[in-house]
Amino acid sequence: MSTTIFTNGHIYTGDPRHLFVQSVVVKDGLVHDLGSDADMLLQWGRGDAKIIDLHGHTATPGLIDSHLHLGWLGLSFLQLDLRQAASKDEMLGLIKQKAEETAAGEWIVGFGWDENLFKDGRAIPTLEELDRVAPHCPIMLARICGHAHLVNSKTLEAIGYHEGMEVPAGGVIELDPATGKPTGTFLETASNLVKPHIPKPDYEKLKTALRRSIRYALEHGLTGAHTEDLRDLGGLAQTYRLYDELINQEGLALRCNLLVYYPFMDELSTLGMKAGYGNSHVQIGAVKIFADGALGRRTAYLSAPYADDLSTSGYPVHEQEELTELVRQARRLDMPIAVHTIGDKALEMVLDSLDQFPAAPYRDRLIHTQIVRPDLLERLKHPSRIADIQPRFLAGDFPWVIDRVGEERIKYAYIWKTMLDMGIICAGGSDTPVEPLDPLLGIHAAVTRKAPGETHAGYLPEEKLTMEEAIRLFTLGGATVTSEDHCKGTLSRGKYADMTVYSHNLFTMDPDQLLETKAVMTVIGGQVCYSR
Repeated sequence: MSTTIFTNGHIYTGDPRHLFVQSVVVKDGLVHDLGSDADMLLQWGRGDAKIIDLHGHTATPGLIDSHLHLGWLGLSFLQLDLRQAASKDEMLGLIKQKAEETAAGEWIVGFGWDENLFKDGRAIPTLEELDRVAPHCPIMLARICGHAHLVNSKTLEAIGYHEGMEVPAGGVIELDPATGKPTGTFLETASNLVKPHIPKPDYEKLKTALRRSIRYALEHGLTGAHTEDLRDLGGLAQTYRLYDELINQEGLALRCNLLVYYPFMDELSTLGMKAGYGNSHVQIGAVKIFADGALGRRTAYLSAPYADDLSTSGYPVHEQEELTELVRQARRLDMPIAVHTIGDKALEMVLDSLDQFPAAPYRDRLIHTQIVRPDLLERLKHPSRIADIQPRFLAGDFPWVIDRVGEERIKYAYIWKTMLDMGIICAGGSDTPVEPLDPLLGIHAAVTRKAPGETHAGYLPEEKLTMEEAIRLFTLGGATVTSEDHCKGTLSRGKYADMTVYSHNLFTMDPDQLLETKAVMTVIGGQVCYSR
C-alpha cells in the first residue's frame, strides 16, 4: 500500500477529537493517520512515501454540493447566457445578437434571465418584443430559477399551439386578459410542451458538456455532488453511463450521487437500481419530485396570498393525493425522496405525505425549504429528514423577496441558524446553474447574510452561521444526506481522504475575503484531482 502524506497545512478536520492538524497520512485512498508534521513524518515518512507540501494553506474535508444540475450546467455552456442582463433592453439586445447569428428555423435556447435584477423595472419581454428581435427562429429562454420560460411566435407555431390546448398538470401558459392570447410566458410544466421540439444534443456532445461541468466543479474545490440530470442527459440508463464513463473510466473522480426524476421510476425498477447502487464515485440517489415552483414568478405554494399580489398564493405541482401516491411508489422501490419545496404550504403537503410512510433506508430530503412556519419546524426535525438548503439564494432573493412575502412572513424565511439550533439536519448546495457553483459564495451568504458588495449587517442577521457551521453544511451535511457520514464529511481515520485546499485561511479572515478566496487544490481519495 503506497503512502501519501499531506504536510505543512492548517487542516480543519471537522472531527472534534482532533479539530486542526498539520498533516494527513493517506493509504489506499483513506485517511490512515493525522496529526503534527513531526509525528506523521517520523511514523510514516520513510521509504517510498509521497510527500505533498500544502505550503501553509488551509484545508477542510472535501466540499460536497448537496443539490445542483451538472448536466444542465454543462449544456448551459452551449446556450445563450442571460444572467448578466441588467435590463429588459439589454436582454433583448443579447437575444437579437444571437438571432443574427442563427439560421431561419434553428432554435435559440437560453437561460438565466432575472427580472428582479432589471434596473428599468421588473417587466419581462413580451411575445411581440421577442418576435421583433428573433422573427425567424423559435426561442426557449429559461428564467434563472428554471420555473418560467419565455417563447416567441415561432415557438408557438412549432408546438402547434391553439386556444384550449391542454397544458400538463402543474403548468400554466400565461394569457393576456384583454386578448386571451399567449404573452410568451410558460410557467412550470408548461415548458414540457416545448422541450420535445428542441433538437437533442447527440451522445458525444452531451459527454463533452458533462466533462466540462465536472472539471469546473473540481476547479471550485468540490469533491462530491448530488446532481439531478435525467431530463437533460437522456434518461436514467444514459445518464448513469455518461457518469460511469467520465468518472470511473476516464478518472475524473468527482463523487456523484444521481437523483432520479420521478417519471423515471419505472426505468429504475427495470434496471434493478436503487439508492446506493454503484460505487463510491457514482451512485444512485433519491427520487426527485417537485412540490411547487419559485418565489420569483410567484409559483411557490404559500399558505396565504403573496404580499405583493393578493390574488395568488402560488400553486402545487401535484395535488395532495397525487403527491402521496408518488411517495408510495418510491417507497415500494425502497427509495428515499428528494422534494423541491420552497413555499410553506408545499412543505406542509410533503410532510403530510411523508408522515404516512415508514422511513426509507436512506434519508429523505426537503430541497430549498425557504419558508418554514414555526409549526413545521418540529415536523422537519426528524432523524430521517434533511433540509437541503441553498444559502446563495439569499444573495439573489433579497431585498425584493421582502415585498414578495411580506414583513411578517420573512421572519420564517431562510432561517438556517434556527433550524440548526433546533437539531434539524441541514446540508448545503448551490442549485447551479440557478446560482453560481462556487461553494465559497454559498458559505459567504450563510455567514454574512448579504450579497457581495453590500455593506449592511445582513438580512435577518440573527440567522447568520459561524464559519464552522457553514463549512459543515458543505462537508458533513452533504455526507449525511446520503447516509455516508460514516465514510466521508470529516477527515477521520478510515474515512475517504477527500480534501479541499484554499488560498486563504477561512478561520481567521474577514468573511468578505471569501469573495477573493479560491480553491488551490482538490483531493479525492488521496489523489490530487485539481491544482491551481
